[in-house]
Amino acid sequence: MTDLRASIFIDQLQPQTLAYLSTWMRGSLPRARMAAQIVEIAPGLDIEALTDVVLKSADVRAGLLVVERQFGTLQFHSRSTAEVQAGADAVMQQLGRTASDIAPPKILASKIVTNIENQHAFLMNRNKMGSMVLGGESVYLLECQSAAYAVMACNEAEKEADIKVIDMRPIGANGRLYLAGTEADVRNARNAAEGALRAAGAE
Repeated sequence: MTDLRASIFIDQLQPQTLAYLSTWMRGSLPRARMAAQIVEIAPGLDIEALTDVVLKSADVRAGLLVVERQFGTLQFHSRSTAEVQAGADAVMQQLGRTASDIAPPKILASKIVTNIENQHAFLMNRNKMGSMVLGGESVYLLECQSAAYAVMACNEAEKEADIKVIDMRPIGANGRLYLAGTEADVRNARNAAEGALRAAGAE
């Protein structure tokens, strides 16, 4: 039986969240302010059949399709919120689920590191595809489950605070997010990110 780990609606993709998410994409790239849906399931291979259902049920474009060891992740988007919602509804219908059947997100770790030291910043910046954290900045660190919720957290944080996306990992067992900026902006980002997760049911 397919386990629906996440089904997340993004009303408007924010520019940095979109840019970083696009580094994972091999499909159609969305544009800023588009609506999007992210679906994460187990076992991973079942995401292929769900992708077929979504693309035949709604006028959307698939950007991200990942089948990894345990989980499968699909991201699709459109300029039309109604079409994105139609695709999400098709997923629920195919799986025989309702919104109440989706496991709520979990906040596994949440930390703010203030006035980061130059050597630490250098270590964080290794192999990064996003912006660089600079010595003296503050960094917000989040680990969540399911992994796809990292996108929601990042998108909501970017709406509310002037931050840089340093790293976002929306694939795998857990999601991870690194955001940098002034201490005040990083605290605002944390509040927005975790507020969105709690609104989705996180404790």
